Amino acid sequence: MKNSTESSQQDLSLPKIEVDQMLLEWQENPAVYVNDICIHQLFEYQVEKTPEQIAVIFEDKQLSYQELNQRANQLAHYLQTLNVKPEVLVGICLERSLEMIVGLLAILKAGGAYVPLDPAYPSERLALMLEDSQLSILLTQQNLLSKLPEHQAHIVCLDSDKEAITQQSQENLTSIVTDENLSYVIYTSGSTGKPKGVAIEHHSTVTLLHWAREVFTTEDLAGVLAATSICFDLSVFEIFVPLSWGGKVILAENALYLPTLLAAQEVTLINTVPSAIAELLRIQGIPASVRIVNLAGEPLQNRLVQQIYTLDNIQKVFNLYGPTEDTTYSTFALVKKGDSIVTIGRAIANTYCLLLDEQMQIVPTGVSGELYIGGEGLARGYLNHPELTDQRFIPTLLRIAQR
Repeated sequence: MKNSTESSQQDLSLPKIEVDQMLLEWQENPAVYVNDICIHQLFEYQVEKTPEQIAVIFEDKQLSYQELNQRANQLAHYLQTLNVKPEVLVGICLERSLEMIVGLLAILKAGGAYVPLDPAYPSERLALMLEDSQLSILLTQQNLLSKLPEHQAHIVCLDSDKEAITQQSQENLTSIVTDENLSYVIYTSGSTGKPKGVAIEHHSTVTLLHWAREVFTTEDLAGVLAATSICFDLSVFEIFVPLSWGGKVILAENALYLPTLLAAQEVTLINTVPSAIAELLRIQGIPASVRIVNLAGEPLQNRLVQQIYTLDNIQKVFNLYGPTEDTTYSTFALVKKGDSIVTIGRAIANTYCLLLDEQMQIVPTGVSGELYIGGEGLARGYLNHPELTDQRFIPTLLRIAQR
């Protein structure tokens, strides 16, 4: 996979008419979205529509849209007193809880970009991420301080600093953050080398959120299971899609905990990896309320899809694909009951996917090539690593796609 943003001076070997046809086949029709807004503003618009509706559930606790907004506002105002503003990175290292959702929204509302740090990660990995990101602020909790490696960030403990935070205003903030500012930096696994921080701007995630609103209904998003660590980009879908369109985020420590959740029968959409859904099937742990199953992150076998459809309540199973460098998902396919094969499908809205050969030319139908991805979802690049950005984000696709 390659990422691409700009233009190449090479000529294509295929005639223009064939190139145009392939572009139509490999991308969704360009969608017109209001993209000059930020992630948290979509949430704030939803707060105005449904202030009393439940926004997030964790164990036996829950927050309405209004309560979540007010708590996030208080923390955001506090963060602004610490000079959090656009392009300022704020680490977030919290156990899964309502406070974790409050923290994510607060960082965005203050104008900053969040950098998730999993407290379960080895100290060496956390140290690498802290050093590489050069965080100025770190949100955490008192019992996690001893697990953190040495760092230079200013600590904000959501529990011990609670009194100072709750004295702040509950009103929405004024911020100069724009859709071209950073929203988050998620580190890759490092399976192909050192972990790299992928820098995603607001407009990229807003495009994903709008696409999701077109594909999934209000009923589908009524209760979205959020079981993925915020250090993985599947969490961006699980958290911000429902919060942008009036659904509930149902937090869980792990997807396999689903059958034991108090709110299990409120889950309507599961967004996870194939191995997790296979185990849920084995233990008969998928509630009758679930309508939609989204699968990503691992190769998907058709046999598994057809097993999912043996449950009468399942209406749709989607196969989703995309690297962190392209805002969670780049392509999607609805795999239907009775289908014989599974593909990665078509590009999501405002995304370009092309197969190119070693000379960066589009390959004819039926010929193998390397997948290049571009469009609104493309990351700004790798944080603090311009040489890696130049290597992986190459100037090719935009000119080809616009030809």
